[in-house]
Amino acid sequence: MNLDDKVVLITGGTGSFGKKFTEIVLREHRPKKLIIFSRDELKQHEMRNLYPDTGGSPMRYFVGDVRDRERLYRAFSGVDIIVHAAALKQVPACEYNPFEAVQTNIIGAKNVIDAAIDQGVKKVMALSSDKAVNPVNLYGATKLCAEKMFVQANSYSSEGGARFSCARYGNVMGSRGSVIPVFLEQRKNGTITITDPRMTRFWLTLERGVNFVIRCIDQMHGGEIFVPKIPSMKVTDLAGVLAPECEIQYIGIRPGEKLHEVLVSENEVRHTVESDDMYIIQPAHPWWQAENWLDAKPLPDDFCYTSDTNTSWLSVEELGRLVERV
Repeated sequence: MNLDDKVVLITGGTGSFGKKFTEIVLREHRPKKLIIFSRDELKQHEMRNLYPDTGGSPMRYFVGDVRDRERLYRAFSGVDIIVHAAALKQVPACEYNPFEAVQTNIIGAKNVIDAAIDQGVKKVMALSSDKAVNPVNLYGATKLCAEKMFVQANSYSSEGGARFSCARYGNVMGSRGSVIPVFLEQRKNGTITITDPRMTRFWLTLERGVNFVIRCIDQMHGGEIFVPKIPSMKVTDLAGVLAPECEIQYIGIRPGEKLHEVLVSENEVRHTVESDDMYIIQPAHPWWQAENWLDAKPLPDDFCYTSDTNTSWLSVEELGRLVERV
């Protein structure tokens, strides 16, 4: 994706994804503007020290909340491309504060859609999660709602207007909310807690996640949910890499937690196609043009992309090399 001379805005831009996105875009592209939209002025101040907005810099810092519709209208003026990364992501926090999760993850998504359409934004890529598939917690349910809204937003946009798609992937190594910082902290006490020894997760690096999103922005027609082909890992293997000398205590699966994650469900496979390194879940709506992905192949009816049946796995050695880079 050539972002040269484009005005790009990322909501939730001071988070883990936003900072890595900024690093990669400034290193590999020459955007006209790169706007960081977030509600935390301290994090914006810290990020400004890394990426100044002075001189000929394309950086801009915009304090605002996706709950504030009017602020989004102001921020989106003249923007070409939006990456929507703002969300409440912590599962326990969303369970305890359900109204807040709905306000940010669902109402905030609606506000982004409305402002993008009305301000003439060309492309919007929303970040989603494996927890949106067959959700068992409120965070996953809000991300499922957001996915549905962004896909169907294409029917509200005029011919030649804004196009909306989603990128759905699994756990990001080293991001806030990752289990790695938890294990590293527990290591000091000599005991690692794992909910279940059978637990598996999809896993990818922050850099790969950012590059995947940038590529999907380039390829999107509007309406797709893009899912990368990424490896799985066993949580027990990760604990062994991070704290081989520690005792492991199994505490049982917590409310809202899955034993294995799903990225493409059996109900989605009927309208999912496969390319070399990703799956494309196509919308089941009358406005979708089926010829958009003729170069991709359909999947068998019994296919399901889950972390325990994945054909690609991280070995202990590979996990060790990845953890060293976090």
